[in-house]
Amino acid sequence: MNTYKIAVLGGDGTGPEVISEGKKVIEAAAPKFGFKVEWVNYDLGGNRYIKSGEILPDSVLQELRTFKAIYLGAIGDPRVKPGILEKGLLLRLRFELDQYVNLRPVILYDKRFCPLKDKTEADIDFTVIRENTEGLYCGTGGNLKKDTVDEVAIQDSINTYKGVERCVRYAFECARKRNKKKTVMLCGKTNVLTYAFDLWERTFYKVAKNYPDIKTDYAHVDATCMWMVKNPEWFDVIVTDNLFGDIITDLGAMIQGGMGIAAGGNINPQGTSMFEPIGGSAPKYTGQNVINPLAAIGAGALMLDFLGEAKAAQAIENAVKTVLKEKLQSLSAGKMGYSTTQVGDLVAKGL
Repeated sequence: MNTYKIAVLGGDGTGPEVISEGKKVIEAAAPKFGFKVEWVNYDLGGNRYIKSGEILPDSVLQELRTFKAIYLGAIGDPRVKPGILEKGLLLRLRFELDQYVNLRPVILYDKRFCPLKDKTEADIDFTVIRENTEGLYCGTGGNLKKDTVDEVAIQDSINTYKGVERCVRYAFECARKRNKKKTVMLCGKTNVLTYAFDLWERTFYKVAKNYPDIKTDYAHVDATCMWMVKNPEWFDVIVTDNLFGDIITDLGAMIQGGMGIAAGGNINPQGTSMFEPIGGSAPKYTGQNVINPLAAIGAGALMLDFLGEAKAAQAIENAVKTVLKEKLQSLSAGKMGYSTTQVGDLVAKGL
C-alpha cells in the first residue's frame, strides 16, 4: 500500500477551511482505493509574516523540496500589502520548485451555473496549459526617474526555448491522455509580440511533429477570449504563456461556474508539485463555515491523479459532480444551501 507524504499550506482567510474539507474527502477515499496519506502542516502566510516578518524561510523551502506534492489553501491577507505574499510565497514556490506547468481543467458540471446562453455540460470541457515560470512574471525590468514626470518603467518578458518546449510538450501529452478532440491550440499574439511568439510558434510546430496523432491550431489571445465565450465547445487543450494563461484561466473559471469550482495544479513532473483552488482567500467569510470547498476538493483530486491514484481522483470528481447537481442551490458562499463542512461530508459520503 502506497503512503503519500503531503505538505499542507492552509494559508490565509478561508484557505484552512477549504483544505480541511479536501483532506476529509481524500482521507475517505484512501481506504477505498488502497493508499494512505501523511499530512505535514506548515504555517506559511499572512499570520506568520505579521508575527515574524518571515514569508518563506530557506530552511522551509528545502523541506518542501522533499515532498512530491503540496496542498495549498489560499494566500492573501488584507493586513499585508498586495504583492508581498504573492511574490514572496506563491511565485517563489513556483519558480524555486520549477513548477513549469500551470494545469487548469475547465469543466462545466451543471449548466445551471454557466453564465453562457444555451451552453451545456457537453460544451465546456477543456484544459489550459499555462507556462508557469517565465514570461512577464520573472520580475525582470526596472524604473528610471521614479516618481517624476519623466519616469520610465520596463517589464521584460523572458521566454527560453527550454521553457517553451517542455510546456508545449506537456500540452501534447495532455491531449493524448485526455483522448477527446486530440487537439492542441497555441494561444498567442504572433502579429504583435513578434519575438516571443515567434519562438513559441516555431517550437510548437517542431514539437507537434512528434505527435502525428494530435491536431494543431492557433488563435490570438483576444480571439481565444471571444471563442471561449461564444464557442467553448471548440477547445480541447490550450497552451499559452504565463500572462495570457493567467487571464484566460480566470475567464475559464467563470464559464465553468465561478471560482468556487475552479481547481488547478502547479506541476513539476519530476519534482514537487502544488495543487490549489483558484479562488482567493475570501477573508470576509473566514470562520463562518459558508465558503464553497468544492474547488479545494477538486484540487485534491488533481493531486491524487498526479500521484498516480487515478481511480480515486475520478471517484472524487464524480462525487463532486453528483453533489453539485443534486444538492447545491448555488456555488456562492453562503448560498449553497449547505455549510462548508456539510458539503465536504456530502462529497466524502458520495465516493
